[in-house]
Amino acid sequence: MPPTQGADAVMQELDGRDQRIAELEAENNRLKRIRDALITRVESSAPHKPEPYAAFEHSVILAEQVRERTEALNAAMDELKASNKALNRARDEAETARQRLGDAIESIADGFVLFDHRHCLIQANSRFRSYWRSAGLDIVEGTAIADIKAAAFSSGLIVEEHTDPAAEGSVYLLSNDRWVQMTERPTLEGGLVVLYSDITDVKNTETARREEALAQKTRLLQSTVDNLSQGVVLVNREGVPEIWNERFLSLIGLDAGSISADQTFTQWMASSDVPLLSPSTPAATQRGAIEEVHRRPDGTVIEIKTHPMPDGGFVNTYTDITERYRYAETLKESERWIRVVTDHVPALIAYVGADQTIQFCNKVYEAWYSPGGEPLLGRSLSQIHSPELYQRLLPRMREALAGQSVTFEFEESNSRGEQCYMLRSYVPNLDSHGEVVGFFVMIRDITDRRRTAVALQQAYDNLEQRVKERTSALSGLNSQLRQEINERAAVESRLRDAKLEAERANLSKTKFLAAVSHDLLQPLNAARLFTSALLEHSFGPRAEGLVRSVSTSLDDVENLLGTLVDISKLDAGVIKPDVTAFDLRDLLNNIAREFRQMALADGLRFSFVPSSAVVRSDSQLLARILRNFLTNAIRYTGNGRILLGCRHRGDHLLLEVWDTGPGIPQDKLTEIFQEFKRIRPAGSPADKGLGLGLAIVDKIARMLGHRVTVDSVEGRGSVFRVEVPLGKLEPDNVPKEMDNPGFDNSLNGARVWVVDNDRAICSGMETLLEGWGCRAVTAVSLEDLEAKVDVAGGRCDVILADYHLDNGDNGVDVVSEVNRRRAVAAPVLMITANYSNDLKQHIRNHGYLLMNKPVKPLKLRSALNHLLQRR
Repeated sequence: MPPTQGADAVMQELDGRDQRIAELEAENNRLKRIRDALITRVESSAPHKPEPYAAFEHSVILAEQVRERTEALNAAMDELKASNKALNRARDEAETARQRLGDAIESIADGFVLFDHRHCLIQANSRFRSYWRSAGLDIVEGTAIADIKAAAFSSGLIVEEHTDPAAEGSVYLLSNDRWVQMTERPTLEGGLVVLYSDITDVKNTETARREEALAQKTRLLQSTVDNLSQGVVLVNREGVPEIWNERFLSLIGLDAGSISADQTFTQWMASSDVPLLSPSTPAATQRGAIEEVHRRPDGTVIEIKTHPMPDGGFVNTYTDITERYRYAETLKESERWIRVVTDHVPALIAYVGADQTIQFCNKVYEAWYSPGGEPLLGRSLSQIHSPELYQRLLPRMREALAGQSVTFEFEESNSRGEQCYMLRSYVPNLDSHGEVVGFFVMIRDITDRRRTAVALQQAYDNLEQRVKERTSALSGLNSQLRQEINERAAVESRLRDAKLEAERANLSKTKFLAAVSHDLLQPLNAARLFTSALLEHSFGPRAEGLVRSVSTSLDDVENLLGTLVDISKLDAGVIKPDVTAFDLRDLLNNIAREFRQMALADGLRFSFVPSSAVVRSDSQLLARILRNFLTNAIRYTGNGRILLGCRHRGDHLLLEVWDTGPGIPQDKLTEIFQEFKRIRPAGSPADKGLGLGLAIVDKIARMLGHRVTVDSVEGRGSVFRVEVPLGKLEPDNVPKEMDNPGFDNSLNGARVWVVDNDRAICSGMETLLEGWGCRAVTAVSLEDLEAKVDVAGGRCDVILADYHLDNGDNGVDVVSEVNRRRAVAAPVLMITANYSNDLKQHIRNHGYLLMNKPVKPLKLRSALNHLLQRR
């Protein structure tokens, strides 16, 4: 209970006791009066005494009444004495409580003030009164709270007042530079308790903390500016630089020792060959520009931008755009060559933007629509064509801007007024998001062909008459017709020979592409090794982002190149199936683990029903079919779910991939398995595929003898199935290659020998392996390896060898020779871009692990851990 409430309770108890004592004293006085009246009555009745017995009886009764009254009076007197004692004790306790309350209030470190229900001062401690003594005032009891506040402001005791509705009370700055916080609390009787807490130390601490935070932010800002690739300088409203970085000084050609912080920005720039640019410079004011490009004498091109700030200062940024400038110059040169080529094409060629303005045209187009030589670039088609011609072309242009390729014949007049027939083609141009940003225009003059067609039509109309006229001459022409038939037969024979030659050339091309896959994948493999090695190091967020972008681009190139090589190998018959019986468990688990991450990255739910069924097929080719199914499912499913599972059907097993994508029209279900055919729903984003995924599936399925089917409902989704025969495991059936072995961090200190005829791959492999903690030795041949290490006695934990080496050598022979000389053979990982089954069996017979190019770093690291753990 607060001290004020305890004092009030004691006062209430004392008032109740005083009232009880007053009542008892009144009762005692009344009893005394009764007693005196009885005594007086007895004494006054003596002259008229009745009979002796009656008088005695009356005296007895009277004596009894007197005794009773006397006892009651004594009891009242005892109660009165007890009440007096209680009253004295209560008064002592009240005085003690009041004294303790005063001591407690006085012991409070804060200023304490107690107001009654009329908000008049009752009690205050010395801490509160000390505030007023410093102001030369004295606050007495009974002063109203409003008068106290008025006196505080009028006397100058309070210098500032800060009130926040969200805070507990008001904060005042006193004339002695102390901060006081006022807190009010109401009492039960309607009074008010006010505390004045000195918060000067808290305010000083808060101020110091804010100043430290501001200094920290200033240091952080300077550190951020120092790490920017751009030159940055911040100039205050007085024109003096406040913040700048070393990049700014290097770009404008100034030395840090030659400048002073007291100089203005104009004085700084006077010593530089870079022009001064600010929001108030005449160039920016006249042109309304806030940026400028400057080329320095050393050839460096700098882009200068000025950014005004609300306080009157400004921020200038200086960016080295030399590479971008050179790239722009290169683009201009490329555009010049494109224009040279298109200007010599007899057709009318132009590019029209989405706003129907000419953004490019060749000289033929310009001469046709602007015989006076007026430039057409930037002009709208509505300005170039006549209103009638423009209205006739408008529907076709709208179709092109809607994403449709349009080809049509059109009659129009040229600049000389001649009627010409033009064959127009409008081809839409799509950006990376599938949006139409313009269309290409190609126009050819087909007037002669049209006139020939008209003449043929006229000849056809007069055919009957002409037949009658020439019937008589047919007999003379029979021999000529026979001769023409013979000539046509000869032409058809030559056409068949040409077709056969073209097919042989196409097959030769396909075989060539399949054969050179090793050379195509060599530089790609080296680039992947270098980017993976770079990702092992920390170069900062920007550099890491660039490396990851390069890695992503290499993935895209690898996928596209791999797809082209695969389709070529399938066409050329290079790939031969290696059909064996195997358990589906590992194959499906690895594929599900791989595509679950891809589906989650696109916001899709991925479900997988595992199976341990044994089937007869080529595990790699079957995995390729399922991967192509899942890749298409993820690519075309915007949201929803993807399911991979199996179901038995007689002596076969159906492997199915379900999706909730847009579905495929029924008339397109066979077309999607053709090469370079893609059914992209309207509104779906553009993708980087070539339309070969399902074509590869179809060729692999035909090669394996598996049946592939598809069912789809537009708007609900699709299901792709491949039917595989069931099989039975043989006792010696072992995995042909390691798919996803587990790995730990046991590569530190491992000695790895690398043999590859491509020095770029050797360099990339060495960088990657050393990033994993290995000690790598690279060589391009056996002789090169012998010159670097002791082949027979040197420590070697793993040998990585490329199969195709120079001078007719191969990795299998080189590794066999190395292990022949060693007392203990080293584990071998053979790397090749050759997918033939004969080579796989040859490498497997030697007990070596096989990995195909391009090498994926994660899989390479897993394979190395597997080989090291198996030793």
